[in-house]
Amino acid sequence: MPSPRALSAAALAAIALTACEGSRTDPNLAASDQALAANHQIRTCGTETPSATELARVSREVDAALRTSNAELAAARTAGSVVVPVWFHVVNQGAGLANGDVPQSLIDAQLQVLNDAYAGRSGGAPTAFTFTLAGVTRTTNATWFGSCDVSSVESQMKTALHTGGAGTLNVYTCNPGGGLLGWATFPWNYASSPKMDGVVVLFSSLPGGGAAPYDEGDTGTHEVGHWLGLYHTFQGGCAGGDSVSDTNAERSAAYGCPTGRDTCNGKRYPGADPITNFMDYTDDVCMFQFTAGQASRADAQTATYRPAP
Repeated sequence: MPSPRALSAAALAAIALTACEGSRTDPNLAASDQALAANHQIRTCGTETPSATELARVSREVDAALRTSNAELAAARTAGSVVVPVWFHVVNQGAGLANGDVPQSLIDAQLQVLNDAYAGRSGGAPTAFTFTLAGVTRTTNATWFGSCDVSSVESQMKTALHTGGAGTLNVYTCNPGGGLLGWATFPWNYASSPKMDGVVVLFSSLPGGGAAPYDEGDTGTHEVGHWLGLYHTFQGGCAGGDSVSDTNAERSAAYGCPTGRDTCNGKRYPGADPITNFMDYTDDVCMFQFTAGQASRADAQTATYRPAP
């Protein structure tokens, strides 16, 4: 490490901040994949994995909202009938896309990607959700921009910028460290931490943002899935599951687009891995669908925990 005299005050502050406070990481990332993640060569997601206790509690509460034991097969609310207002908080370190100052055209494109994905127009099942732009804020703050994955910085940023209630989606664009593409809070987290609610994404993951192969907007789609209550398709491995019956079992996250991958074998686990599902870790070009079960699960989660904007 360079001597303190060779470092700027800002650099020293950043090092101290990182050393003293935990930075968000991907709980599903193997240590051997850290270098790939740092260069955005594989998908990463910093959304926390729910504990067994959380899963059991949420399952009880959400199951109470499902109309029948097989309600996963049909969404309770009409496709597109739940209008979600969206606030985009563009955090940057200066002018221009390279500095994170995302232009309005990319924000509009991201909304279009969300609406296409959640309406089923990209090839999957339609869901109850439609997204509409409520507003855009722009904040020039180099610390927030480059250290938004550090817990105290994330808290400062969100506390200052968060708008609306449980049913309002707050999207923060910044440049997190560790190769993270994004993360989200789950619906049941809102009651205890309303100001922390929302989705954070790498600014260049927006459509046309330059973070290829993750610049078609599906990091946003994936993280909004968590915000609506969906888990990773590979959560818990073959014997675990995502609480949805129509997503095939998957032992671990899939990267790239490994057509035909089948990590859970035998009669108990029919079908190949769901590599085209938005809640896996494949490249943007590979993922294009939610299942009917995911649509119903997200609907039940939001009906339980996000009743109004």
